[in-house]
Amino acid sequence: MWVSADRERCISGGRCMAATSEVFDQDEDGIVVVLTSNPAPEQEDRVRRAAYLCPSRAIRIGDGPSGG
Repeated sequence: MWVSADRERCISGGRCMAATSEVFDQDEDGIVVVLTSNPAPEQEDRVRRAAYLCPSRAIRIGDGPSGG
């Protein structure tokens, strides 16, 4: 799995970070920061939940090792 975030779409909701702080954080303005673009298999369900919970749909996920 790969994950990325569109920082321009982010509205600083923080739901992604609440779902999995191992993968997402926020910068000083509250905008999403992806800590790892290839989360571990045991994190995948939480990453999918984070994408689902994102009110601005800023999180993108896909299959495979990278979002290239």
